[in-house]
Amino acid sequence: MIKKKAVIPAGVIILVAAAVAVYFFLIRPSEHPENPEFTPPGEAYPAGEQPEEEIIEPIEVPLNTSDDLVRTLAGELSSHPALAEWLMTDYLIRRFVTTVDLIANGESPRRPMDFVRIEGDFGVREEAGKLFLDPAGYERYFRIAAAVMSLDAKGCATLYKRLRLPIRQAYRDMGYPDEDFNATLRKAVRALLETPIVRDRIYLEKDVLNYVFSDPELEKLSAPQKHLLRMGPDNIAVIQAKIREIVQYLAL
Repeated sequence: MIKKKAVIPAGVIILVAAAVAVYFFLIRPSEHPENPEFTPPGEAYPAGEQPEEEIIEPIEVPLNTSDDLVRTLAGELSSHPALAEWLMTDYLIRRFVTTVDLIANGESPRRPMDFVRIEGDFGVREEAGKLFLDPAGYERYFRIAAAVMSLDAKGCATLYKRLRLPIRQAYRDMGYPDEDFNATLRKAVRALLETPIVRDRIYLEKDVLNYVFSDPELEKLSAPQKHLLRMGPDNIAVIQAKIREIVQYLAL
């Protein structure tokens, strides 16, 4: 289902914003001349070339007092003002781990990502008796896509590796004492990677309280995938491109 209010997925944000990083494949977005923040990403590596994996020593920091350190380290990944705003929330590592777990399990990450808000409702238009998503509504996500695109990909991967001990502790605290968080991260990555980039109209049908996608293939997507899909094709492309770049450094 599509709900009338949207909080950023995904997938993305502190998770797609720092140690908080995960994901994807280079797809060039179309130009946005009306939005000076928005420029297509370049290709991360020549074909067939991968960065060498370096040994990163973990930081031993108590999970419950890690926020200040995370803010300092993650703040070095980008000068975009949106990142500074997002980092002002608390329980950063716990939010990251919860977000990844929810995405991996096909559930909405709205609750742990409640600090990233989108103004207004998504737009719906009608033509010839058919409802469809208003492409003008995608502009609400330009700032998020620009912030994600501005991230230092190698720095994101390095930060994730440096914080792996408190990340592991947070995952254990969620009730996974013996499971590998990297496996959950890979599952979340796969879900976001499989989110389609739809450049045609996305038709909707009115449900009792919300809207649903008319296309059954889109309607059966997971909640995180629907959140991402609603951001619009160019924004998805930017986010997926940055995620792919980060994952090349993560060597998952």
